[in-house]
Amino acid sequence: MTTQEQAVKEKQLGNEAYKKKDFETALSHYARAIELNPTDISFYTNRAAVYYEQLHYDNCIKECEKAVEVGRESRADFKLIAKALGRIGNAYMKKEDYHKAATYFDKSLAEHRTTDALHRRQQAEKMRKETEAKAYINPEKSLEAKEQGNGFFKVGNYPDALKMYTEAILRNPEDSKLYSNRAACYTKLAEFNLGLKDCDMAIKLEPTFVRAYLRKANILMGLKNMSDAAKTFQKAIELDQNCQEALEGYKKCMMTTNDPEEVKKRAMADPEIQKILADPAMRMILEQMQRDPRALEEHLKNPDVAQKIEKLFTSGLIQIR
Repeated sequence: MTTQEQAVKEKQLGNEAYKKKDFETALSHYARAIELNPTDISFYTNRAAVYYEQLHYDNCIKECEKAVEVGRESRADFKLIAKALGRIGNAYMKKEDYHKAATYFDKSLAEHRTTDALHRRQQAEKMRKETEAKAYINPEKSLEAKEQGNGFFKVGNYPDALKMYTEAILRNPEDSKLYSNRAACYTKLAEFNLGLKDCDMAIKLEPTFVRAYLRKANILMGLKNMSDAAKTFQKAIELDQNCQEALEGYKKCMMTTNDPEEVKKRAMADPEIQKILADPAMRMILEQMQRDPRALEEHLKNPDVAQKIEKLFTSGLIQIR
């Protein structure tokens, strides 16, 4: 048996021991294989795999680095070099050093691009960002940034206010009021879609945050989306029945109509509208609203009635004065 054949035999014995999780025996066989043939990259990567299973990540990294060195010297298949680099990335993932993990996955991909390596690289980058974001959180510094943002906002310096509110959010991403403040900046800068996104985030963090609903509704009104604005004002009313801004905003939305006749024709074919109009209680409410427009505010406090009024309004069948 040649030296090369003996080395391969030792590798096979190491593989068998590895499968049985007899790691010490596997290591001894891989070591013997390397003694017999120190130019075979697979002997080093196999030994690195044992270290990885033993949770000896630093040893795994060193062994893979040696494997890459040997592989380049012996002109090994680029796929084997990519495998060694990818294993280093895996070891750094276990060590929670996501920056280095991403770096080595990039190196692996440069040698040989695979879906698995790309997925692991994306995962490492995601974990890196999350870890850095958590490390950056500091409520005290967030408050400082918020106060600076408030100062800029008061004097009309909206770009700098925006920067400080963004910094405050990075320092404390669970504070709903920061998103509402930044939404106000976006509104002043005519970045309405970004403002809506921040309002939604504020509401997600604090579902009872009336100011966020009002801010969102006003942005929607600015975008001429009266139907959604009305719904948002209605939500604010459900949370605070005495909120005059919400009541007035809702009424203003309902007083705005665009396309009278055509919309009415389509509305009359809607079974839901037919049902509302057939309801004696609703007919009485509508008659009362015709006699006294001020009655609207009181009826809006009843979510069920308000929903029906909104449906009639958006259909174009009623107008509010």
